[in-house]
Amino acid sequence: MTTDTSATALVSVKGVNKHYGQLHVLQNINLDVSKGEVVVVIGPSGSGKSTLCRAINRLETIEDGEIFIDGKKLPEEGKELARLRADVGMVFQSFNLFAHKTILENVTLGPMKVKGVDKATAEKEAMALLERVGVGHQAPKLPAQLSGGQQQRVAIARALAMKPKVMLFDEPTSALDPEMINEVLDVMVQLAKEGMTMIVVTHEMGFARKAADRVVFMADGQIVEQAKPEEFFTNPQSSRAKDFLSKLLTH
Repeated sequence: MTTDTSATALVSVKGVNKHYGQLHVLQNINLDVSKGEVVVVIGPSGSGKSTLCRAINRLETIEDGEIFIDGKKLPEEGKELARLRADVGMVFQSFNLFAHKTILENVTLGPMKVKGVDKATAEKEAMALLERVGVGHQAPKLPAQLSGGQQQRVAIARALAMKPKVMLFDEPTSALDPEMINEVLDVMVQLAKEGMTMIVVTHEMGFARKAADRVVFMADGQIVEQAKPEEFFTNPQSSRAKDFLSKLLTH
């Protein structure tokens, strides 16, 4: 966790709107994330959390508003978008690993194809990352030979291999069996401690309490409130957040 709140946010979302037909899924969203900050986005299903996460690297188009990554405006398409997107690592609910490639090949592919890193360097860096997330010994295997938790840790290593400035996580544990959730969250907590800028959409409140610098609560396409985890969980300000938390705590 850093105290550097430099004037230019690493990720800046300004006045962003998005509709699906009649449904206004993102309503004038404004959010700044500083370098080294861990922001956890929570809220009920259908609140726009995942859409916001996907809009930040243009996997979702937006109707109006602007998104900046490290001071540069995210373009609509083309080479510039691909270049900026390389600065934004993304980990999804599903692991999206290439089934016919080994774990090592999955992690080296991006750096070699997109960044022109030579094979020997890419493999050395990939192995270090696989060790870091605890699956180095699985490098020669195919994804299907790994558990869901291991595959998700490979997906994190693959995103890190691009040396991103910010990591986006869109409900990274929601497709996992309960006993595998912690092994993925532990890697994410470690990343947070190492100063990685992270935006995490999750239902894991324990992670939010432990790793977040700030909790952003969304409902009905809007950011309803944001606060430090301790403040948010002990003293939510909005009735929507109180209602959301009371439902969580009774289960």
